Amino acid sequence: MSGADYITAFATLFVVVDPIGLAPVFIALTQGMEPRARRRVGIRALMTGALLLTLFGVFGDALLSAIGISMPAFRIAGGVLLFLTALDMLFERRTQRREGQNPAHQADDPSIFPLATPLIAGPGALATMILLAGQDGGDWTHLIAVLLVMLVVLACVLVLFLAASPIERALGRTGTMVVTRLLGMLLAALAMQFILDGLRGAGVFGA
Repeated sequence: MSGADYITAFATLFVVVDPIGLAPVFIALTQGMEPRARRRVGIRALMTGALLLTLFGVFGDALLSAIGISMPAFRIAGGVLLFLTALDMLFERRTQRREGQNPAHQADDPSIFPLATPLIAGPGALATMILLAGQDGGDWTHLIAVLLVMLVVLACVLVLFLAASPIERALGRTGTMVVTRLLGMLLAALAMQFILDGLRGAGVFGA
């Protein structure tokens, strides 16, 4: 692949991961957290997402085949889990649970689910890594270049995550609540799209 191809790979992965769209979702999911705790959640989510994307880039096809899971099934499962999170956001159950917890014992941590997966390392991003890594016959130099492209995209996500606290202060509590409800609706729609794509990939619907 040429340099232009890697730029295209960056653009593709950037659009699929969508760092700009993740920033307000991150704010909504970490609403009420102290800045230090929010940073920990963001970094943990990114590290987990990077690990998942790397694993799928290197071993994706073999891994799914070995355990008998198709990509359509993976998409459907991710969509169902994401839809449950969207319901929490729409009805503020996540915020209510957080506010009712002792800060020293806050179990409602969104870093692994839904931030790391399926939002950062979702079915689309994982499938994209499998496809990008499989080009050029799986050459290791090419694979390393694809992984570097992935890290640049995740660096963009980190920058926007670190700006979450100033954005939340600018919105205020009412603004954050409105954004949370709106994003809950968008996440629900995204979840349904994952499910529909999975069903279509499984041959339930026509192309």
